[in-house]
Order: sequence, then structure tokens, then C-alpha cells
Amino acid sequence: MSRKILFTLRHAPYGSAIAREALDALLATAVFGQDISVLFMDDGVFQLLPKQSPEALPQKTLSSSLSALPLYDVEKLYVHAPSLEARGLTKDELALDGLVSLTSEEVATLFGEQDHLLSF
Repeated sequence: MSRKILFTLRHAPYGSAIAREALDALLATAVFGQDISVLFMDDGVFQLLPKQSPEALPQKTLSSSLSALPLYDVEKLYVHAPSLEARGLTKDELALDGLVSLTSEEVATLFGEQDHLLSF
């Protein structure tokens, strides 16, 4: 039985392993055919910026892994509009196609529609 699972990605892509571990967990869960949604909010919106260059850090860029989400049938992709606005970003600047912009009220509705919520 497929469960509705929402991964909420709230941390910047670098500086800790949280973003990478969240993406690993998301892809591992997707392999089992679950109904996965992904919400980028707070500093997690920085994961969506193109041309990231973490070479100075001992980390790989997340952008290639994020672009693989459709290959895992992860197609419900959301971004929290107030998080973008608070960081001076627009949806047009983001590297991931198919993102749906949500208000805080719409995020609350999305949370209520899920069987499981995972926040990273």
C-alpha cells in the first residue's frame, strides 16, 4: 500500500550533512514506490539555486541529485513562496523544473493531506 510521504527540506545545501542525508533518505524511500512529495522551505530553498560550487568544502553539489528526482517518480515538488521572498529569491531563479509555489496556508493544507511528514 502506497503511503503519502512529504519530505520538507529546510536546511541550506552545505555547512552540514543534513541536506545530503535528506536527499539520500528521499531517494531510498522513492525506490519503494511510495507517493512522495517534496517541499523546500526556510533555508532549504537555497538547495534549488543553480550553479552551486561547493568545491571549497569537502562536499559534492546537490543539483545533480535533485535533477534526478523525476527518474525516481518524485514529481510533486513544492517551494514555500514566503521563504523565497524572505531570502530575496524568485521562483524563476531556481534550477529545478516543475516546482509549484505555495503560500503558508497551502503548506498547512499539504501537511494535512499526508500520511507521514519528514522534516530535514
